[in-house]
Amino acid sequence: MKIAVLSPVAWRTPPEHYGPWEQIAYNIAEGIYKRGLDVTLFATKNSFSSAKVDGVIERGYEEDKTADAKVVECLHISYLMEQASSFDIIHNNFDFLPLTYSRLIKTPMLTTIHGFSSEKIIPVYKKYNDTSYYVSISNADRSPLLKYIATVYHGIQKENFNYVETPKDYLLFFGRIHPHKGTYDAIQIAKQTKKQLIIAGIIQDAAYYEEKIKPLINNDDIIFAGHADAEKRKELLGNAAALLHPIYFNEPFGLSVAEAMFCGTPVIAYNRGSMPELIQNNLSGFLVDNMDEAIEAVKKISTINRNSCYEYATQKFSYEKMIDEYIEVYEKILAEK
Repeated sequence: MKIAVLSPVAWRTPPEHYGPWEQIAYNIAEGIYKRGLDVTLFATKNSFSSAKVDGVIERGYEEDKTADAKVVECLHISYLMEQASSFDIIHNNFDFLPLTYSRLIKTPMLTTIHGFSSEKIIPVYKKYNDTSYYVSISNADRSPLLKYIATVYHGIQKENFNYVETPKDYLLFFGRIHPHKGTYDAIQIAKQTKKQLIIAGIIQDAAYYEEKIKPLINNDDIIFAGHADAEKRKELLGNAAALLHPIYFNEPFGLSVAEAMFCGTPVIAYNRGSMPELIQNNLSGFLVDNMDEAIEAVKKISTINRNSCYEYATQKFSYEKMIDEYIEVYEKILAEK
């Protein structure tokens, strides 16, 4: 079975700091390659994988600000599509744009839908409902207008994280600095519970950061750590007493939520989107409806057994489980064809 895994080109695959779609594309390519499939990862030319890496874009457009994102995307996608006949399946992790090629090639295309940036993109997916295959990353993120072949949760590579039995006494916010992610709420929760908060992530909304976040950073109880590479992420997630995830949007998955639980670190999240699928209330964290409930949850964090949290996560979000399920999907697609 020859599989082409199409990754985005905003960042390197795997990303150095931020880039959840690129990270998952890398995880998939690595996993199915190690199961004996013939895999080519289409990504930026500075990407790496155990599988073959191919591409025409030197660096991601978020890392090379001289690049035009649309031009880069068109060059990248068309490069794969022009050699589509060399593969049995194209596994698209690039959102909706590659679908516009799907009826022009004979190779079946599987698209992992990593979330809908807007309801406006759904007509593109709907157009190709009967000629493409869709995987959702949570049941909460499914559109009633689309047909799905499966839901496959993101798998976490166990060796990339350490289980920590006895954490330090800080809370962690790990994600984009953006109103949707609730960075300001995390600060208020920490202040009300008199806990130190470490904030790690890229600044995606500069105005929000300057107006709401930066004035509260004092490098004492509120610390901004900036980007976190793989080693720093492992350290921060593992040693946190809890991860705060006070989201203001219906998040399709939440990679950091699963990663935290792989360290035994419970998560306190606003009960939206996929959070009820990721977090088992009172076992791997707390689902809350507002800031006041989050403050009360912090006070109860010692009631969570970190080993039980870890065991729950490894059973539900294991890398091996994800790869098993994607290979099942590939086999089903080829059987239909």
